[in-house]
Amino acid sequence: MIGIFIKATGIWLLIVVAAILNGVFREKVIVPVVSADLVLPLSGVLLSILVFLITLISITIIGSSEQKIYFIVGLFWVILTLSFEFLLGHFVVGKPWKEIIQVLNIWKGDLFIVVLFVTAISPWIAAKVRGIL
Repeated sequence: MIGIFIKATGIWLLIVVAAILNGVFREKVIVPVVSADLVLPLSGVLLSILVFLITLISITIIGSSEQKIYFIVGLFWVILTLSFEFLLGHFVVGKPWKEIIQVLNIWKGDLFIVVLFVTAISPWIAAKVRGIL
């Protein structure tokens, strides 16, 4: 099981790189051409697509045929993502907790909660699509 967590962490690190690149793309490309109220939703949809595509491409690395493993991997990725977002934001960037929690505010257009949902279910869906399950 530890081997699965190591492999899942490796895939998650690819997702983190994609998320960082998505943020750069948002700031450099999307912000200058899209209205302010569409920037966060568009970026959230794009990141959700990237998360699923990375998962779809790399899911065979996990190497299990048990459904529960893919649900556990999805939950593990959500925990890693929230830990990264909150701990990095607070302890490295220095943002107050009240500001960091706003990534979960869907009413302001941030679709991070959708990204978390996609992150949670992507391993299982990708395993189904790839014929592993």
